[in-house]
Amino acid sequence: MNGQDSFGSLKGRRVLYTGAAGGLGHETTLALLRTGARVIAVDNDPAKREALARAVADEGLDGLDLQALDLADLAGLRAALDDLARRHGGIDVVFNNAAIYPSRPFEDYTIEDFQLVHRINVDAGIVCVQAALPWMREKGWGRIVNVSSVTVSGGWADLSPYVETKMAVIGMVRAWAREFGKWGITANAVAPGAFPTDAEKIHPDLVAYERRIYDHQAIQRRGHPRDIANAMMFLASDAASFITGQTLHVDGGWVMH
Repeated sequence: MNGQDSFGSLKGRRVLYTGAAGGLGHETTLALLRTGARVIAVDNDPAKREALARAVADEGLDGLDLQALDLADLAGLRAALDDLARRHGGIDVVFNNAAIYPSRPFEDYTIEDFQLVHRINVDAGIVCVQAALPWMREKGWGRIVNVSSVTVSGGWADLSPYVETKMAVIGMVRAWAREFGKWGITANAVAPGAFPTDAEKIHPDLVAYERRIYDHQAIQRRGHPRDIANAMMFLASDAASFITGQTLHVDGGWVMH
């Protein structure tokens, strides 16, 4: 898909995007700005924020509002988002993408570890939607996309809290789709497969890890962030107005339903 031609309905939309400067977020943020969307890009990594800002400046793009917000501070997050929504005149689209993924055997996690992963991967997304919902409801239009993971379709050793939360975000969009549909709001999930991002560094044997990827995928290439960008932007566009409560697997045929 060509972004500007296929996603023209995103022009002028106000997008709240968490994890917007990361390995998968960076490309989608640029693609959104190229269509004329305005992006409130939330990311707590200074180096990634700087790289995103530099890429936006190099292309001469407008509409980026970079924010370093603490997703673990739910009360502070809500206050900041309410202020940002007022300044931007509302929020039309929410991309809940930010996540943490500590890796260790199940018995080595504390309950506090589980709670922190849940707070950032799940609770922060709830706060983002609660901040955006009044604006979407008033407008009679809204898009919510949660980022899940291929790991929920088969589990993954040493990632118990992460897998749990990535299944939770699928349940969230199903509940939201049913409840918000009467206001013209859709809610869907994207489940990326194995993409070459910083997240892969948790695997001790990257050669064996990549071999496993090719053994599972039908398409024999690594995924590119633009593959996620196309899926996210499709679900946020008018072209997907009759799709809600669904999970789109972008994984080269790893998972098939």
